Amino acid sequence: QVQLVESGGGSAQAGGSLSLSCKASGQRLNKLSMAWFRRTPGKEREFVAAIRWTGTTHFDDSVKGRFTMLKNNAENAVHLQMHSLQPEDTAVYYCAASGSVILSQLMAPDAYYNWGQGTQVTVSS
Repeated sequence: QVQLVESGGGSAQAGGSLSLSCKASGQRLNKLSMAWFRRTPGKEREFVAAIRWTGTTHFDDSVKGRFTMLKNNAENAVHLQMHSLQPEDTAVYYCAASGSVILSQLMAPDAYYNWGQGTQVTVSS
C-alpha cells in the first residue's frame, strides 16, 4: 500500500506562489492517478487537481490557469505549483492516490484509497 507525505506548505501573500510536494513510498506512482484536495474548517474536502496515470491533468475551475500539477516518476512524487495565490486558497492541502482513470470519479474523494497527512497553506491579503 502506498504511503503519502506532503511537504511545502506555508504562508504567502496574495499574488504569491507556493509549491507543494507529495512523496510516495511503498508503491510506484507510474500506474496510479494522483490528486490534490483541500479542506477549510467546517467544509468538506474540495477537489483541486488530478493527474491520471496516463499523464493528463484536470483542475478545478477555481485554480485553473493558476495551479500546475506535475508527476515525477523518477522521484515517485507529485508536485502542485500554485501561483497568483488568493486568500480563498487558504486550506489544508492533501494528496491522494487512486487506481481509477475516470475523470468524473477522480474529482470525488471516494475514488481515493490513500491520503497524506495534509499540509497547511495560508494566504494573506
